[in-house]
Amino acid sequence: MVTKRLISFIIFIACLSASYAQSYISKTVQYDGETRHFDMYVPAIYDGVSQVPLIFNFHGGGGDIASQIGIADMSPIADTANFIVVYPQALPDPNDGGSTNWIHKDPTTVDDVFFIDALIDLLSVDYQIDASRIYACGYSLGGEFTYELSCRLNFKIAAIGVVARTMQTWTLDDCSPMHPTGILTILGTEDPISDYNGVWWAGVQYYLSADEVHNYWVSYNNCETTPIVSPIPNVNTSDGSTVERYSWSNASNCVYVEHLKVIGGGHDWPGSFGNMDINATEEIWQFVSQYDLEGLMECTTTPTNEINSSQMNFSVYPNPLYGQLAIERDFSDIQEFKIYSILGELVLTGRLDAEINTIDLSSLPPNTYFLNIEKHSIKVIKIE
Repeated sequence: MVTKRLISFIIFIACLSASYAQSYISKTVQYDGETRHFDMYVPAIYDGVSQVPLIFNFHGGGGDIASQIGIADMSPIADTANFIVVYPQALPDPNDGGSTNWIHKDPTTVDDVFFIDALIDLLSVDYQIDASRIYACGYSLGGEFTYELSCRLNFKIAAIGVVARTMQTWTLDDCSPMHPTGILTILGTEDPISDYNGVWWAGVQYYLSADEVHNYWVSYNNCETTPIVSPIPNVNTSDGSTVERYSWSNASNCVYVEHLKVIGGGHDWPGSFGNMDINATEEIWQFVSQYDLEGLMECTTTPTNEINSSQMNFSVYPNPLYGQLAIERDFSDIQEFKIYSILGELVLTGRLDAEINTIDLSSLPPNTYFLNIEKHSIKVIKIE
């Protein structure tokens, strides 16, 4: 494969703004002799100083940027969770009637894994990207391409979410992950395009079954082979489907593989069309955002009873916690604190008016939260 290089980076701003705007920005880049398009969303709370996560969101075969944003708009989550989202555009495939595909049919010289690799490097020059927290997700063929990234660009991709697609057998054959990788799949059991049970033709298997996909990643991530199965409330009884959540965890009880099985579901993006019991966009961010290149952050980070930093004039303990969180400060000015969910939703706010402040988090469900004080953000883990 010939090494591909970025030649130039030409930015077209979709709307005028004096700084980072709360709207999508359309951009182009010259890469490997082609003009490549992508839209990106930079939340207004991005300050250009603190590093933030980056997630790629890939459209399906024959699709485009607008169609993917239409079904999987991550900007409302990015506004509060503070991450950058990028929607790239695939090239037309001359061997498939000009369909815009992430994986071109042979013979071809197009390999968009290299394009995304280069795009990450480019974005990291202009934006404060947390290189340990780069994620990918996609729909249909975009999901198939997402598996490719998790296998071949694993040294840069921390976790993925895939909707309406299983892995190709040749993707598995070439898969060589390098670190514990978070994998979320959202698959319909009655999908007429991406068969839940895999695809065979003339005695040759082209696509793995959902079980085979999960078994591969369960094995790689050293998880228990028996998942915990939890039913999802059937809040919409008219969509013709229900959902079960399958979670595989390792010996430390840390979940690395999760599957939302949409029983009776088709080739859908739940929450936008098809099943309405879950929201695939929210599920993806809630899952992938828990991981960095070392694995599940709450499991790989050494638990401590106190977080303290020379760059902060306060400490937080215990962490993880059961119900009460103490915030000890060494400054006199009254300060406001805010606690956000992993989706960036503000769940609690208050004021710090004592040297040691006790915050009651017993009403919050077990999960990962983010405590914001001034410009500092600390991950806080609530356990049962």
